[in-house]
Amino acid sequence: MATHSGDEGIVKVGSNVVAEVRSFSLTKTSDTREDTVMGDTHRTFLPGKKAWSAALEVFWDETDTNGQVALVEGASVTIDLGPEGDASGDAHFVGTGIVTEVSINSDQEGMVEASISIQGSGALDETPVV
Repeated sequence: MATHSGDEGIVKVGSNVVAEVRSFSLTKTSDTREDTVMGDTHRTFLPGKKAWSAALEVFWDETDTNGQVALVEGASVTIDLGPEGDASGDAHFVGTGIVTEVSINSDQEGMVEASISIQGSGALDETPVV
């Protein structure tokens, strides 16, 4: 079984690497549909529609024009999340999503950071780097 260090990850908007990424998360979900009928002693369910969302934590960089600056609220973007990195054979999750939230936090004791939320629209493709 393979394990990976979190610092191997990479995030792209289209083909452009997003600068200063500290972490990202990917959430994949599936709805369920109840198909319980009279006489059943337990509820039963069938799988429903799938969805996905992503969240990025970055050190804010307003000069990253093809990465962070492209991730503005309301933008439709193609996001590429590579938890293993960008070498041949590494897994990548690629899909189109809408940026739903950008939050910038500045603290006198730390770095200026931004949190970016993306709601997937359509399928999320899991494909290895070629």
